[in-house]
Amino acid sequence: MKFVGGQMAHYMRDRDFKRNYKILFKYLIFLGFVIGIYSILFHFIMEFEGQHHSWVTGFYWTLTVMSTLGFGDITFASDLGRIFSIVVLLSGIFMLMIVLPFAFIRHFYIPLLESRKNNKVLREVPAGTKDHILICSYDVIARDLTERLKQEDIPFYVIENRMENALKNHDDQVPVLFGELDNEETYILANIKDAKLVLVNRDDFLNTKIILTIREIAPEIPIVAIATNIESVDVQQLSGANHVLPVKKWLGEQLANRVNTQHAESHAIGQYEDLLIAELPVHNTPLASQRIRETGLRQKFGVSIVGIWERGRLQPIKGDEILTYDSVLVIIGNKEQLHKIDELFNDYSINPNPVLIIGAGKVGLSAAKALHKNGVLVNVVDKDPEVCKKVRPYCHQVFSGDASDYQILKRAGILEAPSVLLSTHDDTTNIYLASYCRRLNNDVRIVSRISEARNVDIMQKAGADFVLSYSTLGSEAVLSISKGQELTVLGEGFTLFIIPIPKSLEGLTLSQSKIGTKTGLSVIAIKENSEAKTLLSASTVLPHGAEIVMLGNIEMKHKFNKIYVNTN
Repeated sequence: MKFVGGQMAHYMRDRDFKRNYKILFKYLIFLGFVIGIYSILFHFIMEFEGQHHSWVTGFYWTLTVMSTLGFGDITFASDLGRIFSIVVLLSGIFMLMIVLPFAFIRHFYIPLLESRKNNKVLREVPAGTKDHILICSYDVIARDLTERLKQEDIPFYVIENRMENALKNHDDQVPVLFGELDNEETYILANIKDAKLVLVNRDDFLNTKIILTIREIAPEIPIVAIATNIESVDVQQLSGANHVLPVKKWLGEQLANRVNTQHAESHAIGQYEDLLIAELPVHNTPLASQRIRETGLRQKFGVSIVGIWERGRLQPIKGDEILTYDSVLVIIGNKEQLHKIDELFNDYSINPNPVLIIGAGKVGLSAAKALHKNGVLVNVVDKDPEVCKKVRPYCHQVFSGDASDYQILKRAGILEAPSVLLSTHDDTTNIYLASYCRRLNNDVRIVSRISEARNVDIMQKAGADFVLSYSTLGSEAVLSISKGQELTVLGEGFTLFIIPIPKSLEGLTLSQSKIGTKTGLSVIAIKENSEAKTLLSASTVLPHGAEIVMLGNIEMKHKFNKIYVNTN
């Protein structure tokens, strides 16, 4: 009863109920009026026939006839009376048995069910909720981000302003709040003042409105906004956002950093303290055909090899892997160490032909600009003539047409290109083009964007050497900000983990711990008393009360927890 009372109380406050209530109430008044008229006419006709009945009897007769019960205890003798009975009976069938049930169901029962369903969605966070992350849309970035937040046990809520979306998210077990995004009350009910961070990820115009609304009630809360257009970054910052992420621009730059161009050299992709995390292509260098332990990079330069890319998959290092022409090493070292490696390998020439970019939208344009800035020749293929005009200043040649056309690809240089960068906004198209380009040129390095992280595996099977999704880059950026870390993007699913050293490892050396052998994680630093020790060796001891910094994926982290943390 308490639940029903609560539902009814909520329903009575609903604006739609008030409208439905008025319609139903008006019909009931009209029905009562008709019943009253019939009761009065009943008396006149009965008097005409010489019968005398009470007013209650008239009301009783009218209801029994209109409801088709027809007990037969009171009847008319005249034709007039019988015609009147037929009129009352037919109107009763229409008004009581057709219109009334329809009106009741349409204007009361269905809205009540809708209200009960809608009431499943929270309007405010549970009491005591704090250090949670608020997300303003459940888009592709949010989907990837929420999975990572679940893995790290960080509370979060998605705010939806459309009930159908809120109900779908609720049914999919996504913590969701229903409320208007430009209403201060929504954020008050979300306990924004105790939140850890707010992700504003609607369109650029609505983002600005949301940021201004939040700043009115929570001047200190960190706000991270996703910018679709680079021109809106300044506007959102001036509105009050602490961080504005032009993810599509970053995605283009990240992809451009993964192509093979000009000379063999390391490409920095992230940083931790004084350590740079970089990739080193093996193609056309003396490292090809060597085993990892035979390269001597640590002995010669002091850098550590922490992973190896093989045709789109990042593999942990065991030491006996044989490097191929397609291998790309993931190495860690300081700026001076990486510079020495670049000097050594600078003489080994890479294919000098232009890099081919297919799709020159926001991501492709950003990639073309980044490559042009580094002095790399670029050819572009795109269907849209207007897009071709925008990208032309940064290209060697531009080809307007369908990339599935062999003649266009051949003219654009697919048979000679060192790398192909696929940046169309459609995952299916990129998968098709990856497979097509791989068949046309088996030696080309294929770097591709995707929107949904779930398409990574099929893209790798299609022949891509490196894949990075819009969702992964965006979610990694937000997570890095929430943790106060630098953004490090190794690839899909690989990231930095900072974990307190478990008791089972305290006092052991890195060699004795066998972390890399057992889990695949690469230890890159030990953080103790807010200072990070990055020069590590096999004899480095894991001290009590410190933190260990490692690179890997979530599966490797789960292995680490199972082996070293959950050792009951």
